[in-house]
Amino acid sequence: MIVGTVMRKIKSRTWKKQRYFKLQEDCMTIWYKSKKAGNAHSTFSVSEVETVREGHQSEVLLSIADEFPPDRCFTLVFRGRRGNLDLVADSADEAQSWIKGMRKLIENLENMDESEKLDQWICEWFKKADKNNDGRMNFREIRVLLKMMNVDMNEHHAHRLFMTADKSQSGTLEDDEFVLFYKMLTQREDVLRVFQDYSGDGQKLSLRDLEEFLRDEQLEDVDGVQQLAMELIERYEPSDTAKMLKAMSIDGFLMYLASAEGSIFHPRQQSLYQDMTKPLNHYFISSSHNTYLMEDQLRGHSSVEGYIRALKRGCRCVEVDCWDGPNGEPIVYHGHTFTSKILFKDVVNALRNYAFKVSEYPVILSTENHCGVEQQRVMAQHLNTILGDKLLKSTLDGKIPVSFPSPEELKGKILLKGKKIGGLEESLNGLVEPEDSLTGEVSDEDEFIQFNSRSFPQKSKQRLSKELSDCVVYCKSVHFSSFKHSRIHSKFYEISSFTESKARKHLREAGAEFVHHNARQLTRVYPSGLRTDSSNFNPQEMWNTGTQIVALNFQTAGVEMDLNDGLFSQNGRCGYVLKPDFMRMSERRFDPEKPSGTLTYRSDLKLCHCVISGQQLPKVNIKESSVVDPFVRVEIHGVPLDQAKQETRYIDNNGFNPVWYDTLRFTIHAPELALVRFVVEDYDKASRNDFVGQYTLPFSCIQQGYRHIHLLSKDGTSIPPASLFVHVRITNLVRAEH
Repeated sequence: MIVGTVMRKIKSRTWKKQRYFKLQEDCMTIWYKSKKAGNAHSTFSVSEVETVREGHQSEVLLSIADEFPPDRCFTLVFRGRRGNLDLVADSADEAQSWIKGMRKLIENLENMDESEKLDQWICEWFKKADKNNDGRMNFREIRVLLKMMNVDMNEHHAHRLFMTADKSQSGTLEDDEFVLFYKMLTQREDVLRVFQDYSGDGQKLSLRDLEEFLRDEQLEDVDGVQQLAMELIERYEPSDTAKMLKAMSIDGFLMYLASAEGSIFHPRQQSLYQDMTKPLNHYFISSSHNTYLMEDQLRGHSSVEGYIRALKRGCRCVEVDCWDGPNGEPIVYHGHTFTSKILFKDVVNALRNYAFKVSEYPVILSTENHCGVEQQRVMAQHLNTILGDKLLKSTLDGKIPVSFPSPEELKGKILLKGKKIGGLEESLNGLVEPEDSLTGEVSDEDEFIQFNSRSFPQKSKQRLSKELSDCVVYCKSVHFSSFKHSRIHSKFYEISSFTESKARKHLREAGAEFVHHNARQLTRVYPSGLRTDSSNFNPQEMWNTGTQIVALNFQTAGVEMDLNDGLFSQNGRCGYVLKPDFMRMSERRFDPEKPSGTLTYRSDLKLCHCVISGQQLPKVNIKESSVVDPFVRVEIHGVPLDQAKQETRYIDNNGFNPVWYDTLRFTIHAPELALVRFVVEDYDKASRNDFVGQYTLPFSCIQQGYRHIHLLSKDGTSIPPASLFVHVRITNLVRAEH
C-alpha cells in the first residue's frame, strides 16, 4: 500500500477511470491521483472509512460483475453520508493486500485510547503545517498552524511558548519539541483547578483524595468507591511511580476525565441494560421512512445502500414502496416521481445480509404495496426464498395470541407489515381459502404526493394476493377510525399509520387517549408528502404519545436525526428502547400536555449544567485566517412543559480552548421522556450562526459531576478530539402525592 497501486475507480457501468492510490507514511492517509487532471490529487483519512466490503457488494460493482471477477473488487464505505468508493484492482492479490491492509488500519484506529487519538491528531496537524516537508517547523509555520487549529493567539505569547519548546535552540521545532509546544498550548487550567481542589499536596491525588473526588463530585456509589479509585489509577495513570504510590498525577486525572468512563453518557446504559421480554409495542423502535432514497423525494437516487446504511445505524423498521416492474419483477421507488428504481429482490437480499449485523432484535419491513396480484406473488416468493426462516410466517407457538411477543422472543426475525386477508385467527384456523383475495386499499399511506402542481392519491382499490397476505403475522395494516373504535374493536396486531399532521391533531385533541391506544397497539407516524426535500418532523412530539414507529428520513442530517440517534444511543444501540412504565400500563392515564397532573406522583428535577470549556473545536470556515467564536446551547427536548433552551456567551476568536464557566438551569417534569442536546455554534452577528458540533443523549443516561462531552459532526460521526467539559448536577425539586 505504501508503494502505491493503480486501480480502477468505478462510478457506473460506463464510468471507469484509472487512479493511483498510495498509503502515506503516517499509515493514516490515503493519497490518490487522477491521471487526467495533471497534478491534481486528493487525500482521505483512514478514520473516515467505516468498513471494507469484499467482492460485488455494491450496486455499482454488481452492475459490472460480468466484466470484473469478485476477487478483484472491493468497496470502501465511508462514515456519515459520504458516498462509497468502488474499486477494481488489477489482480486478486493486489485487491487482498488493500482489503486486509485497510481492515488492519481501521482496527488499529478503533483500538486507540484517548491519548493515542490525541497524539495522532497532533501528528496530522504537524504534517499539514510543515509546508516544506523538512520535518521541522519555524515560527512562521507555527503562526499559520495556530490559525488552522482554530486559535487566534497573541503573537508575543505564541513566540514565548515557541522559544520555551525549542530546547535545541535551532529556531525550529522538531517532533518532541513540537509535542512539548502543543502540551504547553493545551494546558488545561480548568482541569488543574479541580485537581488542586482535591489534591492534598497540589502534586498528586492520593487514593483517599481520589476517593473523595469520586464520591463528592462524580457521585459514584459509596460502597465501591475505593475499588473504583484503585481501578482508575491502574487504567489511566501513565507514571509507574505514581501507580506504586497508589496515586494519580494530573496526566492520569486528565486521561480518566477524557475517557468513556469520564464522559457524560453513563457507560452502563450504553450496553444492553433494559428488559427485552416485554411485548413489542412497549418499545420505541428506530424507524426509517422511504429507506430506499438517498436524497430528496422527487428526483433522488434510490439505492439498496439506503437500507444497508439505515440497518447499520440500528434502524429496526425499514420501508419499501413496491410497484409493478418490467419482466414480472416488482420494483421499489417513490411513485409518480423521477426517483430512480431498484429491484424489490435486491432490497430483500440486503435485508438478509444486513438485518442482524448490529442488532439481533426483530426488523419490521413496512410495505407500501402498489403491485397487481401477479407481482405480489413474486414479492411473496422473494420474501420466502431469500429470507427463508428469517421471515416470520406464523405466530411463535402456532396458537392464537392475545398480545405481542417480545423483542427477545423475536430475535433474528423479519416481520412483514402490510394488508392481510382476514385476521390471525382465520389464518391459524385455516379459514382463508387459497383463492381468497382482498379487494380494498392495499396501500397504507393516505398521503398525497404534490408533484408538478398535480396531486396523485397514494390509495388505489386493488386485490391482495393470499401468498403476500400470509407473510403478514403481527403487523396487519388497518385504516384508523377513532380511538374509541379501536378500543372496542381492534385486535392487538392491527397497526395504523398516521401522517405527521394527523398524529399532531390526535395529540392536540386526545393526548391521553393516544398514549392509551399505544399501550395496546403499534402505531406508525411518517413525514408529510409535502416534504419533497426529505426533511423531517420533530420525532419527540410523537414519542411523547408513546408512538413506537416514528419513521424519519435517515438520509437527512439535522436536529431530528440527532434526537433519533440520541434516543437510540442507549441500550446497546439495538434499535429498541423500553417506554416508561406510565406509557405501558393501560390502566394509567398519562397526558403529555399535562404530565404532572396525570402521573400518580410528581418528581420534578432540576438540571444544572456549568459549561466550563471547549477543546479543539473543528473549523467551520475553510479560510485559513478565520477562527470560530464559539458558544454552547443546551436544549431540552421532551413533553411541551420541558421544552427549553439556554446559551452561554460567545468567546471571541478561540475554537481551540475556549473557557466559559457559564451555568444553565432547567426544570424537568417528565425526565423519562427527556433528551438533552448540546450544540456548539460559531457566533455571527451578521448572518446565521454556523454549526460546529453537537451531542444528544437521554436525560436518564447522564452521569453527574465533571464530565467531557465528545462532540459529533452534522452527520452524527465523531470528530475527535473536539469536546466540551461540563459540571452536571441533578436535584429533586418537589415530591407530592396526588
